[in-house]
Amino acid sequence: MVIRAVGWARSFPVHLGVREARRWCLAHLKTLEWSEDAPDTVHSILLTVSELVTNAHVHAHSSAQLVLAWDGCCVHVSVADGDPELPAPKPASTRATSGRGLAIIDALADRWEAHAHPCHTGKTITACFQPPGRPSSHA
Repeated sequence: MVIRAVGWARSFPVHLGVREARRWCLAHLKTLEWSEDAPDTVHSILLTVSELVTNAHVHAHSSAQLVLAWDGCCVHVSVADGDPELPAPKPASTRATSGRGLAIIDALADRWEAHAHPCHTGKTITACFQPPGRPSSHA
């Protein structure tokens, strides 16, 4: 069995903004054979990129190091930032204008995880997406 894996990485400083991260990500997703037949999955990935890059810029006050990888089963979206504090999902009040990002990612992704970097300051959040036709591991 041959597994074809591809990946891309780019840094998105605050001045480039979230829109540029979404554009960059979409351009790479379009190169995957299944993306045209899976607009909902592509949309979920792009929304996750928006949330994670925004969190890096707004909460970590740092650039977002975005890695997009396809391993033949899942698209892995990873964003690293300079804040070592791991995010914790919390209920947003009805009056809050923010605080729903992780709940959105949890609803869209098949799975996600966050881990602190042991050798330097910062953390990485990774969300995984399986295209249609593959069994979901989302509980």
